[in-house]
Amino acid sequence: MTKSDPLADCVTHSIEQYFEDLNGEMPNNLHNFFINEVEKPFLEVVMAKVNGNQSRAADILGINRNTLRKKLKTYNLG
Repeated sequence: MTKSDPLADCVTHSIEQYFEDLNGEMPNNLHNFFINEVEKPFLEVVMAKVNGNQSRAADILGINRNTLRKKLKTYNLG
């Protein structure tokens, strides 16, 4: 028996619901849509946890600080 992953379960449920809501229509550019839907709230939570400290956030995320700045700008978060 494998242990359930709550985050993966939530994502699976959300994507299944998304397809159900489309009533058989096939989406376009789903990967980009998904990344945009998930990345913004993800970054919002991380930035809140580090009190807006971009260096700490970049370290936690395992990305370059300049990459983080670009992402924050993309989502109007910084």
